[in-house]
Amino acid sequence: MADRRRFKPFRATLRRFMEAWTQVRIQEPAAEALGIDPERPTIYVLPRSSLSDGLLLESLTAGADLPDAATTHLLGDRQLPAQLALPTTRRRLLRRRRGAASPFQAAIEACRQSGQDIQLVPVSIFWGRAPGKRFGVWQLLAADSWRLTGRLRRLLAVLVNGRDLEVHFGAPLSIAELDDGRAPALTDRKAARLLRVHFRRMRTRVLGPDLSHRRTLIEGVARSEPVRRAIHQDAESARHAARLSRRARRYGREIAASMSYPVLRFLDGLLRRLWNHLYDGVDARGLERVKTLAGEHTLVYVPCHRSHIDYLLLSYVLYDQGLMPPHIAAGRNLDMPVIGPLLRRGGAFFMRRSFRGQALYSAVFKEYLHRLLNRGHPLEYFIEGGRSRSGRMLPPRPGMLSMTVDSFLSSQQEDGQSLLFVPVYIGYERILEEASYQRELAGGRKRKESPLALLRVLRRLREPHGRVALNIGEPLALDEFLDGEQPDWRQAAATGERPTWQREAVTRLGETLTRRINAAATLNPVNLVALALLATPHRAIETPLLERQLALLASLSRADALPPGEPADWIDQVRQLGMLNACRDALGDLVTAEPAQATLLGWYRNNVLHLFALSGLTAFAFRHQTRHTLDDLEALLAPSWPVLAREFAIESPPRLRDSLAEVLERLTALELLEVDGAGWRRTRSLAGEEQLRMLGRLMQPSMERGYLLLSVLLSEASGHFTHDGLTSRTRQLAERLARLTGRDSPEFFDRQLFAGLVANLERETWLSTDDTGHLHHDERLHRAARQVQTLFDPALRHRLQRIRHQAEA
Repeated sequence: MADRRRFKPFRATLRRFMEAWTQVRIQEPAAEALGIDPERPTIYVLPRSSLSDGLLLESLTAGADLPDAATTHLLGDRQLPAQLALPTTRRRLLRRRRGAASPFQAAIEACRQSGQDIQLVPVSIFWGRAPGKRFGVWQLLAADSWRLTGRLRRLLAVLVNGRDLEVHFGAPLSIAELDDGRAPALTDRKAARLLRVHFRRMRTRVLGPDLSHRRTLIEGVARSEPVRRAIHQDAESARHAARLSRRARRYGREIAASMSYPVLRFLDGLLRRLWNHLYDGVDARGLERVKTLAGEHTLVYVPCHRSHIDYLLLSYVLYDQGLMPPHIAAGRNLDMPVIGPLLRRGGAFFMRRSFRGQALYSAVFKEYLHRLLNRGHPLEYFIEGGRSRSGRMLPPRPGMLSMTVDSFLSSQQEDGQSLLFVPVYIGYERILEEASYQRELAGGRKRKESPLALLRVLRRLREPHGRVALNIGEPLALDEFLDGEQPDWRQAAATGERPTWQREAVTRLGETLTRRINAAATLNPVNLVALALLATPHRAIETPLLERQLALLASLSRADALPPGEPADWIDQVRQLGMLNACRDALGDLVTAEPAQATLLGWYRNNVLHLFALSGLTAFAFRHQTRHTLDDLEALLAPSWPVLAREFAIESPPRLRDSLAEVLERLTALELLEVDGAGWRRTRSLAGEEQLRMLGRLMQPSMERGYLLLSVLLSEASGHFTHDGLTSRTRQLAERLARLTGRDSPEFFDRQLFAGLVANLERETWLSTDDTGHLHHDERLHRAARQVQTLFDPALRHRLQRIRHQAEA
């Protein structure tokens, strides 16, 4: 390395300065996980010759359990440095500077002569991270981008970004394994090629693809063939076409993000303070999986949507973990003064709620999205559309998914890019919007977002909000998904026309991603306490029983992780958050929830209720009947389970019988059931029976809603109800039932739940819709309803029937 020889007299001084001035924010993987063999000579390889990178590497290896980067290796009669750099070709004033043509040839020849292997360890060092675009004076302040950095800019990088360093080590590369006995120059080129691919992928993972200037991107969108075609279809004259072209550019400015490195740095510092002040921290799981995929695939993050903070949370975590933040699709309602420009420079691009009747706007937006995806930029959007007011996953909307599939199919004609969806579950112990959610569920009008509303939220920053969990689910490769849906999709993509099967495939894609988001759910103290406390008739429970029920739920859970501590600690955590009351009593301590607290806890219960769907349904089956065989239980639950699985967006097992057998074994091990001959019966223990009853109550609201809907539907002839008519009628009955039974739970009669239930019955072919929009059913539904009816004890069945008859009278 030329810089090493040139600055040798000052190297010790410069290295001491580097050690004092710089601070590494991210270093991965850890030394013990890198897999370096201490018995073999190690040569570190940098992507380019750089004095600052070399000095920093020497400092890092001197203070860590890594081979020294400042030494030399003697193999045979050859002395090899511990650092090498890939050759670069660039101009220096009027002369052309050439790097070493064969950086590894000497090492290859030394390996052959000595018979000893050498391991090459690639090292990527980033002095700050800037999207690859020009942004005024900040470009001079030298954050790493895709452009080569000169000595002046690198000096500024050391001075300005010395506290924002990221160092990424690659897996060791064995020269002996690369050497196939041919000429050393061929092996040298092979090693250099592999390392260049590694460095390019690493830069893509950390910096993202190179960004065009926003103005250039908008101009390219406005001049694209799809947009010009939309203008031609609407234009009545040349003058009108020119006006539409100007409108297309205006739409582009309205939509396009303007990601800025200074804003990313600002938001990183701001959000770090926010999470530490507002929340007790963020627990991120599964990011290692994303790191292995970034740089090789176009990533589309699809989180659940619980809070406005979701927009910021994922970007913060990715940036903090050394990954490029995504471009985020945000509603146009967030493009407000002060907030909108900040979000736009943080990577948000804005979209209208509806494209209906706006052909030109639709063409501009789709082309903008296509260019982001086709260039490999990571993307983020919420497939639910809006935030969930009920706390459970909303049915996926097809808009963004359909446009993503369109872009992917068209890109197959160009470069065959690989696209992966990354499901993300976000769980809060307390959200900022809890008051507005309660108001809206109770029928209040949704307030428009504004800076003033943000200021009202900021007043709550002094209140405790617990922790936040961010879990990465199982990624979904779009090409593999399409292979399963339509094996000949590549031929359809080659025609350039929208295939007839795409609409149904997009629907199943949304359902699959929703299930993978829910599968990544994790439990927190608020979720667990809500599940147990809301399963009591009057929202009050003895503290010892609550602790036992929390331990039971933790044992039944299939979540990736449980909160630290014991059940007593979880109860205390929820009490500190102000979501329940602890009452002293002469006969024993009690835990209670006031009506407002119970309504709020219902939101957090619904975040994770799907994790207990099958175990809760099994327990509910023992509510009325004390004993079941596996055959009886399977026949009893088989009609209900597919509809419930759709409602809770969970993967229905291939064989319900096997899953039921597993649940029965677990409930038996937990002493809630007892083996009785060829079947199972409720435990004779009063405490165990009460716990089983509470577990079954988790599914009671869903079962009651289903019973009401079937009662209304089957009370009339087939074809009597429309989708909206059945939904409205059943919702009214549910609201009446809630009032008569003293439930202060607007979520119980949420219209969206009943609309989803009708849609799920259609998806499971229990219902069909004719050309006039009326619903039809056959004798199968009557038989299934009679079978499900036996799950309800006579008192509960009578109460539900009386509600319906009174309403009809």
